[in-house]
Amino acid sequence: MPLTRFAPLVVLFLLATAPAHAQAPATGPWDVKALGATEVKPEWGKEVGRAREVYYPGEPYQGKPTRVFAYYAKPAAGDGPFPAVVLVHGGGGKAFRDWAEHWAARGYCALAMDLAGVGPAGRLADGGPDQSDETKFRAFDDKTVRDMWTYHAVAAVVRGHNLLRALPEVDKDRTAVTGISWGGYLTCIVAGLDDRFKAAVPVYGCGFLHENSVWTADRFTKVEPERRKRWTEAFDPSAYLPNVKCPVLFLNGTNDFAYPLDSYQKSYQLVRAPRTVSVRVRLPHGHIWSFGEVDAFIDSVLKKGDPLPEIGEMARDGDAASAPVASKTKVKAASLHYAVAEGVWQKREWKTLPAEIKDGKATAKLPDARPLVYYLAVTDERGLEVSAPHAVLPAK
Repeated sequence: MPLTRFAPLVVLFLLATAPAHAQAPATGPWDVKALGATEVKPEWGKEVGRAREVYYPGEPYQGKPTRVFAYYAKPAAGDGPFPAVVLVHGGGGKAFRDWAEHWAARGYCALAMDLAGVGPAGRLADGGPDQSDETKFRAFDDKTVRDMWTYHAVAAVVRGHNLLRALPEVDKDRTAVTGISWGGYLTCIVAGLDDRFKAAVPVYGCGFLHENSVWTADRFTKVEPERRKRWTEAFDPSAYLPNVKCPVLFLNGTNDFAYPLDSYQKSYQLVRAPRTVSVRVRLPHGHIWSFGEVDAFIDSVLKKGDPLPEIGEMARDGDAASAPVASKTKVKAASLHYAVAEGVWQKREWKTLPAEIKDGKATAKLPDARPLVYYLAVTDERGLEVSAPHAVLPAK
């Protein structure tokens, strides 16, 4: 019997048995192809410090056109093409000129936009939605989904990326995105939608906000299930992180008030691309863009700089935990960070013990306390720290 007779059946069988990850990636309410192809014409404003004001078109809001305000900065010397970075602020933030200038001083073109409909002197008459929690979490349906803050914010980031890539001094094949807090949340979504980025760094922000976050009780538990489900499917980063193709650095603190480590770990474990984790003990939460790990990570991808150290998954042998370590730079210390695994994550008391580095492995003896949450971390000669995914031991 000719093989061709079975071809249609074979195709149907393969489609029916294809794994879930072979399905088309989630794109939510965004028309990703059209958004990425949109020509973004900037309206340049005055120079302020070492940056320049710029306005660019956003998505229509309630049927009316909008503009996004941003600061653009580039290296003081040279014609490029330079690598570029898109900078995404968090709650209560704005277009931070100093942030753009920080990256320009490091040899990058940088765009720091506002995501709350605000310009250099207050609210824009043609700005998009504000950034209040009421606006972020309000009810919506299929007709109003594109008026939601997250829809506009993500689109503004992608449109800002389009603007950068079209500038003659920008190397469009060397771009990164980093965001802080709500900007980290947005970075998780954008990295899963805009595959032109070559690196992404969400700071603090993550997904699974409906399961555990500072917003869970008031914004998810207290609303009807259908409304919660609709928001989560459209706007939680957990829907988009499996799509990420570029290397990602996840940076957070052990006691972060908004994004606890259980939701954080669930988020970064969804990423199939190369990922690095840096969980710092009691890292402060704020619009902080001086973390050396962020600079070094993006440099390593876009400028071929020395990468951050690597630490693998932990293994446990009795009362000892170990993890493989590799680093191009000298590793100066290894540590075991731990806490009693009881109560809310934000209030746990984290402690640190020294770990031994030998034969490419970090090893430490676990304390006797149970239940216990712990992870190994290493710090290189630059003072940059990376960590293994945390593990939890139940009560004895």
